[in-house]
Amino acid sequence: MSRRLLLVLCAGALGAAGLFTSGAAKATTASTPGPSGGACQLAGTASFTPGLTSSSQSFTYTFSGNLTGCQSNNGAPGSGTVSTLEPATGTGSCSNSTTAGYSISQWADGLQTIVKYTTTGAGALVVLQGTVVPSVTVGTTTYSTTEPSTPAGASALGELTFSTASPTGVTACNTSAGLPSAVINGFIEIGQQ
Repeated sequence: MSRRLLLVLCAGALGAAGLFTSGAAKATTASTPGPSGGACQLAGTASFTPGLTSSSQSFTYTFSGNLTGCQSNNGAPGSGTVSTLEPATGTGSCSNSTTAGYSISQWADGLQTIVKYTTTGAGALVVLQGTVVPSVTVGTTTYSTTEPSTPAGASALGELTFSTASPTGVTACNTSAGLPSAVINGFIEIGQQ
């Protein structure tokens, strides 16, 4: 049976990096709209180049994952996928990191959300903060936010954990090649006032 060891790794993706909406509904008055948004469960994998080691270094990473169990108070889709739009950048090690990038969430309704995000990792916990952007151009392709329940300007927040898929993964941090990938789990929220 494989034992999962928690590591602090840079976020990706996430939400990576990449990220969705949902949250608890709050009471509103008839004249003032209340906050809206939602949250999803995130499960995915990040791949690092070069692999993360016990020493701080610059790196890039890609991320992809599934968004499931989404709940919202604004009619947002119930599921989707999320990935980095291009390799995100970071600085850090297996024990702490900071990263920045863009994610794309592709929803079950066929629409998408683009998030510009940063992450800060310590131990096995990574906190993601970001903002939904109207669009971003990668190379010659422009990606636009088209999901109305996640409008440009909405805030994104994620609490993620990173782990290795096997007990030998943690020892990769102490090799020159480093840890090449990690499993990512947690919750992503997007909302606005």
